Amino acid sequence: MPPAFTAEEKARITEVLLETGERLFTGQGMRKTSLEELMAPTGVAKSSFYVFFDSKEDLYLELMVRQAAQVKQRVIDQALLTSPDVREGLRRFLRATLEELSANPLWRRLTTHPEEMQAVARKLDPARMAAMGDNPATALADYLERHRSDLVPAAPQVITGVLQCVLLVPV
Repeated sequence: MPPAFTAEEKARITEVLLETGERLFTGQGMRKTSLEELMAPTGVAKSSFYVFFDSKEDLYLELMVRQAAQVKQRVIDQALLTSPDVREGLRRFLRATLEELSANPLWRRLTTHPEEMQAVARKLDPARMAAMGDNPATALADYLERHRSDLVPAAPQVITGVLQCVLLVPV
């Protein structure tokens, strides 16, 4: 049985796990990251991982949740929604998303490896996933639906798919 940790130890180890998880997940992916690699910098036994997180997917989700609000603010609130012109809003969204993908390795990893997000979604309950809030893809789809008449006559899902493809080219 893993040892009991003080509140200070638990906080320190959680931060080490988050830092290590972000580094390993962005570098080699969730599947190739082992519990041994995650726990090594903490100095405690591998089995203690489950005192802090239910699974690797739970750790991954926590990293995403911690960044989601800032990503949404930069990509949606400060880019997509800042122009009354729909096309200009979409241009700003694309620029901001490219900047985010350049500067944020975790979100770049999620964009280029959607199977990792699917693995996280499969493993965790919907209430925990909802903690991420409104993500850029959902906000973009909502925006396109609201401004459907201002764009080419195509379904919002088609436009979203085209924009996602455009974003993947430079990545």
